[in-house]
Amino acid sequence: MTSLEKEQMFVDILPEGPEDDGIAYLSFFVEEMEGKGAAGGSAYPPLFVNGEETTGEAVLENVKGELEALRAFMDIGEGSVRVEETQDIDWINNWKQYFHQFTIDDVLVIPSWEEASPEDTGKLILHIDPGTAFGTGMHDTTQLCIRALRRYVTPETTLLDVGTGSGILSILSLMFGAKKAVGTDLDPCAVDAVRENREANGIREEDFCLIIGNIITEKEIQEQAGYECYDIVAANILAEVLVPLTPVITGHLIKGGIYITSGIIEGKEQIVVEAAKAAGMEVLEVNYQGEWVSVVARK
Repeated sequence: MTSLEKEQMFVDILPEGPEDDGIAYLSFFVEEMEGKGAAGGSAYPPLFVNGEETTGEAVLENVKGELEALRAFMDIGEGSVRVEETQDIDWINNWKQYFHQFTIDDVLVIPSWEEASPEDTGKLILHIDPGTAFGTGMHDTTQLCIRALRRYVTPETTLLDVGTGSGILSILSLMFGAKKAVGTDLDPCAVDAVRENREANGIREEDFCLIIGNIITEKEIQEQAGYECYDIVAANILAEVLVPLTPVITGHLIKGGIYITSGIIEGKEQIVVEAAKAAGMEVLEVNYQGEWVSVVARK
């Protein structure tokens, strides 16, 4: 598995760009030094780049120099550079205006800054604050996983949630009646996200614990998770990562355990089906929602 594939393991929502116009754009941001204005005839205030103070002119000179170096062996077209000043916005919280409560069957997913209404009485309520690093549960891939978990979770279920992110699947599994959940994630940001969402939903730490690391390649993480002790493994990950993950997962499932996968773009479900069969599993379901697919198998 390549480094890029590892970085993409726990993607929830894939970006959709505009129609290709044949032009490549590269955007990056630099930070102004606080309390310092432009000086010495410079058009820009001092900047902070890679931990060091520099000037806007120096940054521009470096960028243009690299563009010219590229021009020596390839056609870069116009190669123009545009400088803009962004507004001082609280980007960490600004996204909240776009995320509001929604339902998945009888589950109400509600952000921490909103409240349930009286007509929601009787629904399972998931309080979630995904932050900027992880998904909210709105995406088709997550909903496919949630519906599969609802079908297979029992009061005896111990769940392994690979790529747990904000902990949505683990927390809902416990709400559905599961006995225990263990999540793994590559991103250390998951530690705070899981803790906050666990507390928001009254989930005890001993019922939902988190392991940071790569369960595909790291023996220590595999041992920490435990072998042949999970009734269900859920993995909402890209198909290209599910393929190497699947033979590893068989070592963590009990005999007869259920393997729920999602994050599979339509057209790639067959490689996941074949990976499950090659690992000795029986494919039980292939479900579709939008352009996404979930494959459910049994060890």
